[in-house]
Amino acid sequence: MSFDPRDHRVVPAQRWFEDFALGERFVLPSRTMTEALFAAFQLASGDNHPVHYDAEYCRARGMPGMLAHGYQVVIQTAAGAGQFPHMVEDSLKGFLEQSSRFLHPVFAGDTLYAALTVDEVTPQRTTGVVGLASTVHNQNSMLVMEGRQRYLLRRRPA
Repeated sequence: MSFDPRDHRVVPAQRWFEDFALGERFVLPSRTMTEALFAAFQLASGDNHPVHYDAEYCRARGMPGMLAHGYQVVIQTAAGAGQFPHMVEDSLKGFLEQSSRFLHPVFAGDTLYAALTVDEVTPQRTTGVVGLASTVHNQNSMLVMEGRQRYLLRRRPA
């Protein structure tokens, strides 16, 4: 029996630009924003503002606890946390852009639920752009962040 590493893909069938449809939705795993995640993000980002790591500082300013950094919320929409990048292993040419709007604060202890929804399929000659609307809701079903991501994918080979 021969070995083929392609047999170990999370998603065996690769998808190309033409395989995506408007409205298709990809949910990402939920994550509770723990104090440990806040500390790890502070270390990785270098952001030393006490609003992100000092609970007493936050309470003195009327917040219930430490406030998540905006980028800490955005990374919950990383496509790599779900099925999308496994679907496009062979067709992905590049991650083109990302934008986001923060609608409500996220605090330590909140659980976040992210999703990506195809909102653009723009064909080009040998490639196409797939746009994904990104959303993050908290445990109270409140939309805390919305944004967009765009990816350049190859069209299906002839």
